[in-house]
Amino acid sequence: MVFWVSVGMLLYVYVGYPALLALVAPFCRQPNKQPGYLPRVSVLIAAYNEEAHIGQKLAETLALEYPPEKIEILVVSDGSSDQTDAIVAHCADPRVKLLRIEDRKGKTNAQNEGVKQCTGEVIVFSDATAVYHPKAVQYLACHYENPSVGAVSGRYQYFDPKGESPMGLGSIAFWNYENMLKKLQSRISTLTGCSGCIYSVRKSVYTTLPAAACSDLVEPLHVVRKGYRVVFEDRALAHEETTKSSKEEFSMRVRVVSRGIGGILSVPELLQFWRHGWISFQLISHKVLRWLVPFALILLLFSNALLLREPAFRVFFLLQVLFYLFGLMSTLVPLHRRWKPLGIPLYFCTLNAAALFGLLKMLRGQKYVIWETVRK
Repeated sequence: MVFWVSVGMLLYVYVGYPALLALVAPFCRQPNKQPGYLPRVSVLIAAYNEEAHIGQKLAETLALEYPPEKIEILVVSDGSSDQTDAIVAHCADPRVKLLRIEDRKGKTNAQNEGVKQCTGEVIVFSDATAVYHPKAVQYLACHYENPSVGAVSGRYQYFDPKGESPMGLGSIAFWNYENMLKKLQSRISTLTGCSGCIYSVRKSVYTTLPAAACSDLVEPLHVVRKGYRVVFEDRALAHEETTKSSKEEFSMRVRVVSRGIGGILSVPELLQFWRHGWISFQLISHKVLRWLVPFALILLLFSNALLLREPAFRVFFLLQVLFYLFGLMSTLVPLHRRWKPLGIPLYFCTLNAAALFGLLKMLRGQKYVIWETVRK
């Protein structure tokens, strides 16, 4: 029973839930908005020690295809100790502003403080390392013509410029899968989470969040709680480089999971299925059960080990062991350089090990507020 329940949970999380969305989505027609509605927009970039990227980011943002008189750029420097502030301060374009926070309090706090200074009707949250499609802001902004829309998420796509990252193909495949789910969820009704490096919120709907909150998950939940829709716009594309090692990916995922669990627990009423049917179903299927996958994997392996008398169970056990061995070997030998799909077991194991550690850290009361810049 433990074996088959574990198999069933894994199949539902990775196959069953997406299949249900794919079956329902064709019966739900959402309007395909075209660019044209152009509200005043504030692009808010929370940055910590981003001297290597902030200059290029400003240049790319200023070059976006959006009316110059309707866009401003606010860089919120979260106690940066390098040349980030100086680079921003020396930018001659009057649309660029700098807000410095002396004591580091984390990205979410930086966004809270930044929103207070923004003059736009719509706030676009970006990372210093994210490269936007020239029309990305237009695609985000056009949805706000509909007064029922409170937030719009763009799509981000990872790339591995040198093809050397053990996380490369896994990250790319995972986020293509995530973007597919977001597109289906949005088509049916609303999202419950956004893409961290490219999402927007109607300023009048923005909720000031605790510093430890994961803003790209918790902010959309508050938008939904207020009765607004969160839309996914896949034409609003942002590119970001993959992490360069399994250690970086693991640390980042532990932080994301820990903050994500805390975020959902901060709005527990959205998990009440009898009050918020679709929202609750989406959160449980897409988030809660996904975070519980490590426990299902552990139970699957050990229950399978107790069923080795049957030939079919022996084959399945061998496949599991080989999968985990490939993941372990990839931490020692760069197997992905010989054949990229060999990097997928390592990414899958890293993702789920991080979910397990993130959950344990959350239960121990450990919170992640500040972040470190790892890309150079």
